[in-house]
Amino acid sequence: NEYKSYLSKMKFKCAQLKEYQIVGKPLSKTNEKTPIYKMRIFAPDEVVAKSRFWYFLRQLKKVRKVNGEVLRLTEVSEKTPTRIKNFGIWVRYDSRSGSHNMYREYRDVTVTGAVTQCYRDMAARHRARAHSIQIMKVAEVKPADCRRALVQQMHNSTIKFPLPHRVLKYNKKSIFVAERPSTMQ
Repeated sequence: NEYKSYLSKMKFKCAQLKEYQIVGKPLSKTNEKTPIYKMRIFAPDEVVAKSRFWYFLRQLKKVRKVNGEVLRLTEVSEKTPTRIKNFGIWVRYDSRSGSHNMYREYRDVTVTGAVTQCYRDMAARHRARAHSIQIMKVAEVKPADCRRALVQQMHNSTIKFPLPHRVLKYNKKSIFVAERPSTMQ
């Protein structure tokens, strides 16, 4: 019983990712101006977001955390979280055989939801761990420009979904009847 209450209080890292905008710069040894770098990072919390920021900055610009500082870290919220959108995600990931580039499409109401779907999908289809996935670019895609069939099939204006196994409410009918109920309509 204690274990169940512990699990319910525990915050899991596998929850929805958040979008952070991080601004940082290398420390100047003299009073000269140093360049400022801004990145869009998807991570479960601020600590992981900062860690990914320094990981990418070290790769791209040879700036380590020891020789730099974070100027600003803000969580970005979705402008229209009630409207469903198509998102194109450009991904680079490291597999057992090498590094691969990919373009993937998802439908979601938020950017973070689409990126979370992408991480789950990459783990399922390609066994790619989160640390080996790099999100290069995320953009909203117009329905006419979508390439993937899974996303395109949702653009039909007359789309219908089956309602299998519809159970009738027995508030007015008799419970005991001669024939079985028909749940497929």
